[in-house]
Formats: sequence, structure tokens, C-alpha cells
Amino acid sequence: MLPENLTAVVARNETWSGASATEPYEAGWAREAIVFVRALKEPKGALPKARIEISADGMHWCAEGSEFALPATRDAVTFQRLTHFGNFVRVAATLPDGAAITVLVTLHLKA
Repeated sequence: MLPENLTAVVARNETWSGASATEPYEAGWAREAIVFVRALKEPKGALPKARIEISADGMHWCAEGSEFALPATRDAVTFQRLTHFGNFVRVAATLPDGAAITVLVTLHLKA
């Protein structure tokens, strides 16, 4: 039997600045996930690390503990592997003043 897989686009052509996050995604059925972030334009300023956040209800969030670099150049891709993430997942980052990045964020889930 082949495993069930799903790819979800959770942010497309969004410019992040200040406190930013993807749309929440309900992924409680999945056993593992990989999040990919691609910079669609050249980023501006110093970029922080992105973090994975989890939620029981899709409205109240807490940091899962995983952090990873945001892409440093146009068309660069970064990723984070996940397990034990509960029901709702999102990617968030708090960018300093003057920093911005336009992203494509995809969530790849496997049952």
C-alpha cells in the first residue's frame, strides 16, 4: 500500500514584514511533514529564523520548538522536517524593521 501524501500551498506571493505567518493548516491526520519556503524576490534586510507553530484549534498558537533560516536570496529554498505536531500547523516569523521577504510556503504531508 502506498502512503497518502498531500502538498498544500499555505502562502503564495505574500510579502512578510513585521509579525507574519502562513494560514493555518489542519494536518492532524499526517504522521510527518516537511515545510519548504522559497523566496520569490530578493529579500531585504536582516532576516530572522522562521519558526513552526502548532495549535489545538487553529486560533491560539504556541512555538513547536523548530526554527530554520529563511531563504537569503531570490529563488533560494529552505525547509524544516516535522513530526509530533498535533492538529494545526503554521510557519511564522517576526522580521525586524526594514526587513521583508516575499515567500512561497508549501507543506508536504505524509500519512
